[in-house]
Amino acid sequence: MWLKNIAKKIVGKKLVSIYHFHLARLAALVYGFPSRKLIVVGVTGTNGKSTTANLLAKILEEAGNKVAVTSTINFKIGEKDKLNDQKMTMPGRFFLQRFLRQAVQAGCQYAIIETSSEGVAQHRHIGIHYDALVFTNLTPEHLEAHGGFENYKAAKLTLFEYLEKLPYKMLNGQQVEKVIVANADDPYFPEFVNFKVDRIVSFGKNSSAQVQGSNLTIEPKGISFEVDNLSFRLQLKGQFDFYNALVAIAAAEAFGVGLDTCKKALEKIPNVPGRMEVIQSQPFTIVVDYAYEPEEMRQVYETISRWKPDRVIQVLGPSGGGRDKARISILGEMAGKFAAVVFITTDDPYDDDPAVIGRQMFEGASKSGKQANMNLFLELDRREAIALALKRAQPGDLVLITGKGSDQKMAVKGGYVPWDDRQVVREQLAKL
Repeated sequence: MWLKNIAKKIVGKKLVSIYHFHLARLAALVYGFPSRKLIVVGVTGTNGKSTTANLLAKILEEAGNKVAVTSTINFKIGEKDKLNDQKMTMPGRFFLQRFLRQAVQAGCQYAIIETSSEGVAQHRHIGIHYDALVFTNLTPEHLEAHGGFENYKAAKLTLFEYLEKLPYKMLNGQQVEKVIVANADDPYFPEFVNFKVDRIVSFGKNSSAQVQGSNLTIEPKGISFEVDNLSFRLQLKGQFDFYNALVAIAAAEAFGVGLDTCKKALEKIPNVPGRMEVIQSQPFTIVVDYAYEPEEMRQVYETISRWKPDRVIQVLGPSGGGRDKARISILGEMAGKFAAVVFITTDDPYDDDPAVIGRQMFEGASKSGKQANMNLFLELDRREAIALALKRAQPGDLVLITGKGSDQKMAVKGGYVPWDDRQVVREQLAKL
């Protein structure tokens, strides 16, 4: 990882960017531009991209289509579905183009690609012929990587400009429409729909939204809401899953899928791996979630507060590797305010010293009144931190483990080590 950073400094950003651009074109050429033979949906935004991609896939499958998905969570081609083991939201160009060719060979009609701002900045989208783009929301994230919020937003908007400029695609003798599906409740909505496409579909609570959700109820067993007077009762548990479901419904309707089919598909889904995933085989509840930035964490807290557990015991750690350093203390302070007991541990330190960034988060939690070795602990061994949290839990408590979800690797100095919070939880439960 540190070698990459040194190489960038030596060569220069402009030459690196040119290299990435032409590498993406080469990858598409090598694999025969497979995205021209599929309807390709790009899902972008700050939060909810992976879940949205998978919910949309389930709806399209319910409508009789074969679907491929690449997301932070998983790689899926038709029936074959495996967890993402690449430690990348948007994998490299050759991986993506090979994946798309495999999707074509498997007979998929749709490919859904979670498209990150960093992926766009590195031109990984070049050579992919998108037909529709989904905008979930925009909050401050990856600011250090992009050099500020405006650059982060600009990277997202670059993808929409790319869609606007793409030539029309012909499939089965018909021209495929260009579509933008966007969150009408987001303050940046006007900027993300200011492009010449065939159709714009909006979603949200906003009365002007074409797909409007209302009467949201959040319970431990799942969420319920209404769209056009049709009731949806989902097993998904997060407050944010309301928006994830709405955007999937809006995108599906843009492709001609009816609301009844959306309801049937969404109500079948038990959970999305590592997203408010409940592990409940004991008198207390365990929730594993991917949240690692303030807005995601706020929504996790709002969801759990409605479940009314006796106490919340949280395990979390700071991400290193150049991620937004300012949020480390903020996340610690948020955990200190919300949880009764907090265990600060290691997350994905990359080349940073886990003890140094862990102490920053620890100090943030201290600002909220938590006291060291009483209700605030620093345990850098994540496995041990999870074990200690589980041992402390009493009937009626909720143990919240955040930051990694179903992530299959931990990024440490020198490379990666295999990891899965859910597996570690089950291993430690077996020892209790």
